Amino acid sequence: MSKIITIKNLEKTYKTEGETLTILKDLSLTVEKGHKIVIVGESGSGKSTLLNIIGSIDSATNGTVIAGPWTVTSMSEKEKNKYRSEFLGLIFQFHYLLKDFTALENVYMPAFMAGTPKKEAILKAKKLLDEVGLRERINHLPGELSGGERQRVAVARALINDPELILADEPTGNLDPANALLIGDLLFDMADKYNKTLILVTHDLKLSKKGSECYTIKNGKLETCGAKV
Repeated sequence: MSKIITIKNLEKTYKTEGETLTILKDLSLTVEKGHKIVIVGESGSGKSTLLNIIGSIDSATNGTVIAGPWTVTSMSEKEKNKYRSEFLGLIFQFHYLLKDFTALENVYMPAFMAGTPKKEAILKAKKLLDEVGLRERINHLPGELSGGERQRVAVARALINDPELILADEPTGNLDPANALLIGDLLFDMADKYNKTLILVTHDLKLSKKGSECYTIKNGKLETCGAKV
């Protein structure tokens, strides 16, 4: 298997009035293509910060992140936009669906904006929405969908541009336990079906058991889940 992500000596430091807070320190990680990585840990440990740096949403203080052909830690804004559009599928705790657009429009829009012909984008979006169990709901607005349904739309949207890597930040965090279990299963099933690499940040220990590997962040570094400090 080939490596899809290589992170070396990553550091993230925040400076406030008279105080320096280092969230990530000398963190390194390699991820094989097709693997499903789960990162668990306490709030404030740096899980989302790490995901945001991989996703080029936040910048590192030091260190290197390479994702596929992209050197994430030294990209221009134009390159970051292209990277997020072509290489990544992003899923967050909040769905970030456009409230005035239907489920179908929310899913096909990123593909259409990336240059896919509209008819082709719509067909692909319908197929994905069918696969996540929303065939009968494609013309509903986000406000007409349940929380679980909105996250299903978000999963479909993350896959529409056929990304190499899916980053999911607490995708079940706003859901009740039953829906959290369904969305967790769906996310792993869809990643398997389309052979996507997945990095998932979660508080849900049940989800951690689904990954190829599980890590926690302690003292700014990654440790294998269950490892003693």
